[in-house]
Amino acid sequence: MPEIKYSASDLEDFKGLIEKKLDLAREDLRQLRASMSHQDDNSTEDTSPTFKMMEDGSETMSREETAALAGRQEKFIRNLENALLRIKNKTYGICRVTGKLIPKARLRLVPHATLSMEAKEKQ
Repeated sequence: MPEIKYSASDLEDFKGLIEKKLDLAREDLRQLRASMSHQDDNSTEDTSPTFKMMEDGSETMSREETAALAGRQEKFIRNLENALLRIKNKTYGICRVTGKLIPKARLRLVPHATLSMEAKEKQ
């Protein structure tokens, strides 16, 4: 039975795609972290107590949402880095459930995918 895997050329193409996505994801994460730590933003220190309380609550909610986005972005980055490891190990694009090749179209859309649509739908 022949071994099922993508060619070296295909893996190089996917590597380039993943590296571009990784660069963008890291920049997005940097911006999210910067927005969470803003010291120079418009504070409510000089406003009335009632307005200040409402603004502080809104700011807290916004920071929590930004922290959640940053957490998802960190996970996305880890998944992309793991995909690069699979490329290095020549196991990239092989469904971890079925052992079949994940279609190229799916990998172009979700380059960190480890499941074929067949396996994903069974979850």
